[in-house]
Amino acid sequence: MLKLSRTAGILMAALAATAMGACTTSASKPSSSSGGSASNAKIAFLMPDHGSTRYESYDRPLFTAKVKELCPGCTVVYANADTDAAKQQQQANSALAQGAKVLVIDPVDSTAAASIVTAAHAQGAKVIAYDRPIPGAKADYYVSFDNEKIGALIAQSLVDHLKATNAQGGIVQINGSPTDAAAGLIKKGVHSALDPSGFKILAELDTPDWKPSNAQDWASGQITKFGKQIVGIAAANDGTGGGAIAALKAAGINPVPPVTGNDAELAALQRIINGDQYNTISKPIKIVAEASADIAWQFAQGKTPESKATLFDTPSQLFVPTVVTIDNLKETVVTTGIVKASEICTAEYQAACVKRGIN
Repeated sequence: MLKLSRTAGILMAALAATAMGACTTSASKPSSSSGGSASNAKIAFLMPDHGSTRYESYDRPLFTAKVKELCPGCTVVYANADTDAAKQQQQANSALAQGAKVLVIDPVDSTAAASIVTAAHAQGAKVIAYDRPIPGAKADYYVSFDNEKIGALIAQSLVDHLKATNAQGGIVQINGSPTDAAAGLIKKGVHSALDPSGFKILAELDTPDWKPSNAQDWASGQITKFGKQIVGIAAANDGTGGGAIAALKAAGINPVPPVTGNDAELAALQRIINGDQYNTISKPIKIVAEASADIAWQFAQGKTPESKATLFDTPSQLFVPTVVTIDNLKETVVTTGIVKASEICTAEYQAACVKRGIN
């Protein structure tokens, strides 16, 4: 009996060791089916266009730096679709083929991007909608500033200014791309302020691909048609606002009527300093880029990130933007360190900066 007990003990120990080995092997497997461990995960960062300078200058480096801080061994697979939805689909497929566990995508076309979500989920990858939502398919997370709030803020700021200056006339409204769900939210917000304002909307455009050149060409036609009836232009971002300002200047209109914007691009801040653009929106890209990187890293580890809100039936985190005018530009973007005074105050704008106390 003693001999049998020892044999049984040896067998039990062996079985226990085997079971422990199996558990250890299982625990070391990645939580995603896309291969590799979380510590060397591939995370795709897919941006929509080159029309806005922000993606190459800010979003990409900020997102990449945060991923590397969280996971030194992780790789960011970057691609820019240059306003081509089909190209973005190919880039997403390529990232998945390379083994990306998470796709962070700012869609060219919010509707077309639904197929990217479907393809990613079929391969066990997670999808974070970045800045622009994907209403047609449930992404795993959405990170952005509150776009409807952005539209309401820039338009109300414009209306308040026009009323304070007793302006008499109408407003031209330049929206973003009709294929961008975020542009639709901004448009809705703009209308919430303009429609009850008492100012007539003389004309309205949904700008194809958000291209400043498209906004400029259309604005030129409206300037010819309405002339001095235009007392303000509600543009959905700095690119379209810059296009409208270029059209006004080309038509010899001086001073230009107040024009809105959004994104606080460097060129827009310089236009505000110079008196050419009335407002923009400070939505520090660092906030959205780093939040997205953190959520992507959580997904790569198999975790479920906490949801702050829900939009389009998608767990979301929506940040609150800030309106920037000449009255608070220094405090909101320079003092806070978002942009350096030396970056804004180049030789062309030095005199204007001195006049505004920005140096």
